[in-house]
Amino acid sequence: MNRIVSAISSRLSLRKPQKESLEILAEVIEHFGLNKHNDPQSLKEKLEAVNGLFPSVTDFEREFPSLCFALATGVGKTRLMGAFIAYLHIAKRIRNFFVLAPNLTIYEKLIQDFTPNTPKYVFKGLSEFANKQPNIITGDNYFQQALFLDDPEIVNINIFNISKINSEVRGGKSPKIKRLSEYLGESYFDYLKSLPDLVLLMDESHRYRASAGVKAINELNPILGLELTATPQVESGNKTIPFKNVIYSYPLYKAMEDGYVKEPAVATRENFNPAKFNERERELERLKLEDGIRVHEETKLELELYARENNVKLVKPFILVVAQDTDHAEELMNIIESDDFFEGRYKGKVITVHSNQRGEEKDETIKELLALEDPNSKVEIVIHVNMLKEGWDVTNLYTIIPLRAANSKTLVEQSIGRGLRLPYGKRTGVPAVDRLTIIAHDKFQEIIDEANNPNSIIRRGVVIGRDVAQTEKKLITIESNVEVSLIDELVGRKESATPEEEKKLEIKKNIAETVVRAIAKQQTLYSSKQLKDPAVQQQIISDVKETYTVSQLSLFEEEPEKVIEEMVAKAVDLLPDLSIEIPRIILQPTGEISWGYHDFDLDCSLIPKLQPVAENILIEHLRTHQREVLQIKKDVNTTEERLEDYLVFHLMDYQAVSYEDHAELLYKLSGQLISYLRSYLKTEDDVKNVVIYNQKRLAQLIYAQMKEHYYEEQTNYEVTVRIGFDTLKDTSVTVDVNEEVRDFRQPVANKAAIRSMCFGGFKKCLYRTQKFESDAERKFAVICESDPSVLKWLKPTQNHIKIYYNQTQAYIPDFIVETDEKMYLCEIKATNRIEEDQEVALKAQAAITWCQHASNHARENNGKEWVYLLIPHDDVDSNKTIKGLGAVYRQN
Repeated sequence: MNRIVSAISSRLSLRKPQKESLEILAEVIEHFGLNKHNDPQSLKEKLEAVNGLFPSVTDFEREFPSLCFALATGVGKTRLMGAFIAYLHIAKRIRNFFVLAPNLTIYEKLIQDFTPNTPKYVFKGLSEFANKQPNIITGDNYFQQALFLDDPEIVNINIFNISKINSEVRGGKSPKIKRLSEYLGESYFDYLKSLPDLVLLMDESHRYRASAGVKAINELNPILGLELTATPQVESGNKTIPFKNVIYSYPLYKAMEDGYVKEPAVATRENFNPAKFNERERELERLKLEDGIRVHEETKLELELYARENNVKLVKPFILVVAQDTDHAEELMNIIESDDFFEGRYKGKVITVHSNQRGEEKDETIKELLALEDPNSKVEIVIHVNMLKEGWDVTNLYTIIPLRAANSKTLVEQSIGRGLRLPYGKRTGVPAVDRLTIIAHDKFQEIIDEANNPNSIIRRGVVIGRDVAQTEKKLITIESNVEVSLIDELVGRKESATPEEEKKLEIKKNIAETVVRAIAKQQTLYSSKQLKDPAVQQQIISDVKETYTVSQLSLFEEEPEKVIEEMVAKAVDLLPDLSIEIPRIILQPTGEISWGYHDFDLDCSLIPKLQPVAENILIEHLRTHQREVLQIKKDVNTTEERLEDYLVFHLMDYQAVSYEDHAELLYKLSGQLISYLRSYLKTEDDVKNVVIYNQKRLAQLIYAQMKEHYYEEQTNYEVTVRIGFDTLKDTSVTVDVNEEVRDFRQPVANKAAIRSMCFGGFKKCLYRTQKFESDAERKFAVICESDPSVLKWLKPTQNHIKIYYNQTQAYIPDFIVETDEKMYLCEIKATNRIEEDQEVALKAQAAITWCQHASNHARENNGKEWVYLLIPHDDVDSNKTIKGLGAVYRQN
């Protein structure tokens, strides 16, 4: 792989489709080069060079080489754009780029994403852009920025809004960019046209392929055009004309299968009959709005629970309402902000976006749109009129309510694209957190049918370029180096010159394997040093002799028995240096365990204002057909004596909650939550409705806060030491079916997928390959291999070590490391979990106790002291040493 492509992919954490696109770009430009020779003959030669590699490119469709990368919405086109610029600058020293945006929203977003020190800065992690930040030139500041264009080390990124240029060229006029600049002595357009290294990048290129503005821009004669879009086609009347220059395609259905985007779903009422609303359109709209709010509230609750239970950032969802026209949008806003719509709870939480907005109003709306992902944003509903088609890449859009007349195909293809991006960058496994819901009572069946159409974007798409990775798994063996190394040492010379020597070598290898098996039977010993006991060695020799006859050993010149005795003696000498002595210490908690919850008051500001509901809402996933029902009870007559009982009943389901010990706290917290519901709901029936329908989720919210006040103190342990060494057996793990063994020193681009990878290239690890749970673990392996004091290390399994930290649950540390002075149990943990997680503290206490007993065992057998290290993940760097980490993070 191209070294620069690999480095950029790693530093920018590119997903597989992004990385493949970058690889293709690098491959293509190596074949036809980069220059401004775009006469017909040169252009033809360049096209032939590309077509020979990628037959899907049959025409550049422009007067310069232009390639289209078609990536599904949500996969990351802006990040890929940054990767393209980075590669062209680092590998080819190109400094000048011209980026086109289709509209003001995307224009503002691109400026923000290319500006250093912003949340989604596209070059974050690239040192080349940290020392010399790019010069961002826009359609609003190019007169001033022209002063800074001559620095040979700085990349110039021009970002212009094509819709503005389109408006300027109406009536055959020249765009503003072509007017004379007092700084340059020529127009800025002519300056760009004269550049020998200008590259044109077109975001959402299908939106303006044939516009007058683009025709004007084409006069710039760039050395290369790069187009990015999710829909590589143009509509002409009733015809769809596909692009002829698509070099790579990663369609939506693949993004769904690979988990890069949310799962789209459609919702309606159970047993809903849309025909009853043929003459009552406004009633249907109101119903869809209300049900959209209910789905929204459900989603908000699930996101709150997920954030609290997993210690991740809180995601605040919002709703997108699609209106018919501007008048309709204003009407909808009046309904949603009225006092009788969910008791006026959405007043001040709605914005509208439409083409009639001008000046300050439009600027303020754009500002609010760009801030929607901020948990402090008050906006929960956005009403738009055909304004947010592409490029609006917020991750917290979860519910879409289309109220504009449209066919099912349009609803599926246009609507879902706006909300597919995942807030955590990957699927969580929680349906509501991973789902985008379209409220479509009147179009439900049509949308389901369209999604089931074999040609729909949900079911298929044309994949162009590299093969897309499979998600299947395969089983591989993690081989132990101990037995292999021991056998190699015992056999000695591998080459043989004669058939007799070949036979002798084969017998010698068989004896070595038998010796290793015989030694493994002696693992009831306290230490491998006991293998040198004459009685123990004699037992091993006796076991080996049982396998071989004198005639089988007649090829050896020395006395047959001597061959076995010498090999056993050598084996017991070598084994301590080839393995790690891990004492089998059974550490079992005994006696009374002091645990419980400190008293506290429920923070009701963290509880969503749930509302009573009257009908069941049916949600069906378009791709998988999975169905969910928001169960809503009409009858709120309770069977429990008091409402708190519903919540306490579910709280008792948690293993760490004892009714006998915690009843007083459970009823106190449940009562506080009931009081909170009564504070904003109008009637007691509404309170009952909300409690009965949401009882399990409300209990989850209470328990999420209880966990923050949990304590547990272990009184004592029962300790048994059984054996002291292990020859380390092979083990098996699963990895992706197309996964090859990776160099452990090479950074991983997709860190979220590291658990499905396998690494090798170790010299000190007692296994030839290893799997890691995180990139921090991989980097810790680099430390182990680089630190001169480290002799051996491994990632243990339950066959090597189990430390019980409560009556039933065992803990397996991340690493066991032997240095020239000490033995280490090492745990790599997220920093916030070290400080806040009670389970981490319990495991640490059990590990410290284990190390104390292991050290005692070692002292009795001339071994090394055992030390437990609890290391924050963000302090695992290649410049660290085990001794240095031990000085800071030693726990015992």
